[in-house]
Amino acid sequence: GPLCECHEWVCETYDGSICAGHGKCDCGKCKCDQGWYGDACQYPTNCDLTKKKSNQMCKNSQDIICSNAGTCHCGRCKCDNSDGSGLVYGKFCECDDRECIDDETEEICGGHGKCYCGNCYCKAGWHGDKCEFQCDITPWESKRRCTSPDGKICSNRGTCVCGECTCHDVDPTGDWGDIHGDTCECDERDCRAVYDRYSDDFCSGHGQCNCGRCDCKAGWYGKKCEHPQSCTLSAEESIRKCQGSSDLPCSGRGKCECGKCTCYPPGDRRVYGKTCECDDRRCEDLDGVVCGGHGTCSCGRCVCERGWFGKLCQHPRKCNMTEEQSKNLCESADGILCSGKGSCHCGKCICSAEEWYISGEFCDCDDRDCDKHDGLICTGNGICSCGNCECWDGWNGNACEIWLGSEYP
Repeated sequence: GPLCECHEWVCETYDGSICAGHGKCDCGKCKCDQGWYGDACQYPTNCDLTKKKSNQMCKNSQDIICSNAGTCHCGRCKCDNSDGSGLVYGKFCECDDRECIDDETEEICGGHGKCYCGNCYCKAGWHGDKCEFQCDITPWESKRRCTSPDGKICSNRGTCVCGECTCHDVDPTGDWGDIHGDTCECDERDCRAVYDRYSDDFCSGHGQCNCGRCDCKAGWYGKKCEHPQSCTLSAEESIRKCQGSSDLPCSGRGKCECGKCTCYPPGDRRVYGKTCECDDRRCEDLDGVVCGGHGTCSCGRCVCERGWFGKLCQHPRKCNMTEEQSKNLCESADGILCSGKGSCHCGKCICSAEEWYISGEFCDCDDRDCDKHDGLICTGNGICSCGNCECWDGWNGNACEIWLGSEYP
């Protein structure tokens, strides 16, 4: 036969097999086995798949059949190469090498690079999307300037163009961004506990971020300074242990470190418990008297002596005044007994138990008017006094949610 230059690779399909494993290569053309056809013997002549199953097998990762650049034949994509160029290929026709053609020279990658799946890989000394720009320094000099301390080109986080790294910036706000440095060696994201470009949660608040590395303050360690010294728990486990069955870690009355609560104020024995759930200050009235002097406090609740009752053991069971005297003491200025929201006992109002939020000397206050934080009135760090939070020592804010006291007594 006539002489021809035979290139076996012409017969290779995208998966590297010769003639898709269903034929032999003869001088750059596939001769297909019986039952198969196509320039790479990739299509069976008889299909035993349903149309649905066939289409399913032809879908790319975005669920598009043959990437809208081909047709599906028995579960395999036949790419649209009507012009015979063969520039559209891939298992799902996902590669389109026409994107590598330089508009001016009409050459692939301007003749200075190789095209793979629609992307140009330029020869040394050339750069640009279509390898159209030449560099004025030698390729090895360019590479040397772009090599980061760990030996990688632009730390694998940027592109080297003529000895200068363009870092892949992850911050679209327009600042210098989180990745910087001559060879993109600094990545500030490494310092954040939660990566969110709107937060400045660097080094968990326990250290300083230097070129993507956290330098922790004394007592803290971990890549993000997230662990107090000698802690083996993860942050989630730690918080879970500090929360227990409370609504908030340490019941909103302490600091959580490595699964253990330090209750505020530090050194105050009235606040205690594994999750700071006991707060004996709740047993005190505004003058600081515990359970009205007629009971003992147990984990924030008064246990009254015989003959006394009430939240703060403030009511005697026996009364040595007449009904008339008692009623006079329970009437508010407008002459209504306990504001119509409670009953009178021995000259004192007992507010309706069903309406837990009613309080005050004449049941004239509504505790729902007190500010809340995380669903708790006065965050549990103060007393609701007729619509306003009276915060305990060290706590501040409308809902007593801010600790301003000294760290340790």
